[in-house]
Amino acid sequence: METPPFLSGQLLLSMPGIGDDRFDRTVIAMCLHDEGGALGLVVNRPHPDLRLHGLLAQLDIDPGVVPDALVLEGGPVEPGHGFVLHEADYAASGTIRVGNAWAFTSTLDVLQAIARGDGPKRWHMVMGYAGWGAGQLDMEMRQHGWHLAPGDAKTVWDTPIDKRWERAFALTGVAVANLSATPGRA
Repeated sequence: METPPFLSGQLLLSMPGIGDDRFDRTVIAMCLHDEGGALGLVVNRPHPDLRLHGLLAQLDIDPGVVPDALVLEGGPVEPGHGFVLHEADYAASGTIRVGNAWAFTSTLDVLQAIARGDGPKRWHMVMGYAGWGAGQLDMEMRQHGWHLAPGDAKTVWDTPIDKRWERAFALTGVAVANLSATPGRA
């Protein structure tokens, strides 16, 4: 069976009935995918217990000019590890650019820049990530647990959080109302 193309810079969407509640109706901004594995950040699941100003206080960073904002649950792996997913036109120490779609940074200087007002214009603070070992995501895609969509800036930055899954599917011509959690028979 053919291996899916490297997915960095694209959106990975969970299919209904994926069988893992941690990924139910998720949109994942894929950041790394190669022979060694994959890493992505969920962009449509708010953290239930944490907001930006609370996180900045924990890190002894003055919130400065940044308004309080949602923190996202980026995935089940290392939920205490933070990332800032941001537009690709911003770079700081430790920034990893993901094509033209976006970049991510996990060093404190990006949060300090955001608080000062000279960080990236559009960003998401994300705790944890979705990770797969070598070949694991490729296998899951062949088993139809995931759907691939273009890395669309409007979906990631401008679409309300509760509409991102539907919008990302629509980019591929799929209406989520037509999706089923159980396969049919011919």
